[in-house]
Amino acid sequence: MEKWQDYQAAMELIAASRRVLISGHLSPDGDSLGSMIALARLLKGAGKESFATADLNALGKPGFLEGVEDLIPVRKLKSRAKRAKFDLFIAVDNSSFTRMPPEVKAVAEKLPAICIDHHVTNDGTFGQVQIVDPTASSTGEIIWRFAKWNEWSLDRAIAEALWVALITDSGRFAYDSTSERTLRAAGDLLKYGVRTAYINDIIYGMFSRKAIELKRLAWRSLHIWKNRKVAEVTLTRDDFRAVRGTKAEAEDVIEIPRSVAGNEIALFFYQIPDRTKETRCSIRTRGDWDATVLAGKFGGGGHRKAAGCTIKAPLATAKRQMRAAVKDLLKGRLKTEVKVKDEGEERNV
Repeated sequence: MEKWQDYQAAMELIAASRRVLISGHLSPDGDSLGSMIALARLLKGAGKESFATADLNALGKPGFLEGVEDLIPVRKLKSRAKRAKFDLFIAVDNSSFTRMPPEVKAVAEKLPAICIDHHVTNDGTFGQVQIVDPTASSTGEIIWRFAKWNEWSLDRAIAEALWVALITDSGRFAYDSTSERTLRAAGDLLKYGVRTAYINDIIYGMFSRKAIELKRLAWRSLHIWKNRKVAEVTLTRDDFRAVRGTKAEAEDVIEIPRSVAGNEIALFFYQIPDRTKETRCSIRTRGDWDATVLAGKFGGGGHRKAAGCTIKAPLATAKRQMRAAVKDLLKGRLKTEVKVKDEGEERNV
């Protein structure tokens, strides 16, 4: 759990700054995008010039949020940074430069930094100040706590951004990461007029033609093995090109293998059209299996039940490597516990 001393240290850096740059990870999901939009608006309300940045072509469904129009496109960040002269960088839902857009890294690595994150694989070394809680449902939950601690004012736009962060990373409050504190945050956000049904329809109830076509192709690739314990789907570069789709339109494809009865390990292999000789893999697990163990073998990370990695190999080779790692995990050959630090002590997650 994050400590109040971390809040104080973060506020000292914020107080000493004038212009703050905020970024999440590559291809921001609901938690990453919602957190950066909410924090930027909260800091503006506190009298700071704050700006969030992202690739506007990779926002996906959370791109409807109010505040997206204020984002600095990453392709314009370099020129904007020359004029704005940022003096503080805040990374949300992101624990390293390797997961940020390269345009952000070039600017942010020269600035003092604060890291606000909830990934169990965060080692606490990124940034001068870390506000990190692996037990939180989402980074948005942590930002809500930080806002309350600072007695910052919220409005509907901020509340909806944080609501999207909460529901997308907690599986609409269904995942194990959902806690009493998560629901307390959600209950407070509702006071600001969050349009829950409207948001639910956009994110979970309506899909573009491209998203539906990608799901159709993914269904065709479904492969089930290990007596239904493991299921996987695949989208190739040609699949994305065929429908002119993006990864943002395939965000929930992982739910296809995960929906197989008896499934314990779900895998989604995909190739981004503009990347060569590498394959990405999203991982979801049930029971005692730890997704970060599989992702960590290839330099990735995330949460116990949801993680991801980039395998620097063509698709066929990447599949063989990941399948071998899954077999090792099932046979107990891979470490199945992740250690994180909590109040100076180590504990199993």
